[in-house]
Amino acid sequence: MKPNETTLNIPADFDLESYTYELDEGRIAQTPPKNRQDSKLLVLERRTGKITPSNFRNIADYLPENALVVANNTKVLPARLLGHKDSGGKVEFLLLTPLVLIVPAPDARGWNKAEVDGLLRASKAPKPGSRVVFNDTLHLEVIHRGDFGQAKVILHWQGDLTEQFLRIGHIPLPPYIHREDRDEDKERYQTIFAREDKLGSVAAPTAGLHFTKETRQGLTQKSIAWAEITLYVGYGTFSPLRCRDIRQHKMHSEYIEISPETATLIQEAKDAGRPVVALGTTTVRTLESMYTLTGGIHPFRGWTDIFITPGYRFQVIDHLITNFHLPASSLIILVSALAGRQKIKEAYSVALEHDFRFFSYGDAMLIL
Repeated sequence: MKPNETTLNIPADFDLESYTYELDEGRIAQTPPKNRQDSKLLVLERRTGKITPSNFRNIADYLPENALVVANNTKVLPARLLGHKDSGGKVEFLLLTPLVLIVPAPDARGWNKAEVDGLLRASKAPKPGSRVVFNDTLHLEVIHRGDFGQAKVILHWQGDLTEQFLRIGHIPLPPYIHREDRDEDKERYQTIFAREDKLGSVAAPTAGLHFTKETRQGLTQKSIAWAEITLYVGYGTFSPLRCRDIRQHKMHSEYIEISPETATLIQEAKDAGRPVVALGTTTVRTLESMYTLTGGIHPFRGWTDIFITPGYRFQVIDHLITNFHLPASSLIILVSALAGRQKIKEAYSVALEHDFRFFSYGDAMLIL
């Protein structure tokens, strides 16, 4: 934060310090629960302020009948590659450009290349012009290095790029999970409805991790409909805010897709007065961006950098299923914009009192 910001008279809803809370390291889930639907669920009713601890397997009991649940069907790519410089120094590379946007340029020798964005991590960062090798058929050349490890690089590869990542890549677990990825993460850090043709996120839409076939069936039994959007989750979701006054924050961009079928389902629900339930903050960003960028409920493909803060008027979503978010993050600000900052603080306090687990592999919250 800037030195002079401490002297500014910032309204509480826009003061980053208003979104901090104390969290013991041991409350951050390092592994998923044994069974997805064994997660706990905290239900917050905005109108009354009532807070009810429950279990995620009961989610259908709390959702309004005939609601429409909208989920993010993206799939996490094993986007973390381990390589080395020509000098031998180890380098980690995290691909940030969604696969769907990578257009290969082939040459006569059977190699492809494409300029992409990513994160580079090394004891001594590779300089522009240097090379990082991952195997005999995949390497990169550094073009430009930015702040906080961000870089523009040219990927060079032979064969199928997706298969390269699937074969040698690692699941990019969040920075607060202090362990290496394991085989179980390949399955558990994905939703059961993640689609192969939507592969490319570097983080999971974690509110969806709790769903099983049984919980999906529970929704159907209550005549709760289902629709899907795509947001390719970028690493910016973990980036801390660095401005004391959150109105000065520049939000990261992410690529979204809303199909004609999903737009129709949402419009029909709104016309009939049926509530729209967003499954995850990524779905909130997608649906509210759609409305802002198109002026209504319409199909859309493109980038969004929407930053939802208190005072925002929600145009599409009525309720939200979400996880518990990092202090002073853009996500806890988003849920505060929906439920109210004080109500969210109270809900988080109740969650801590009832031993809820926090963040990506942690427990869930329903905001009604």
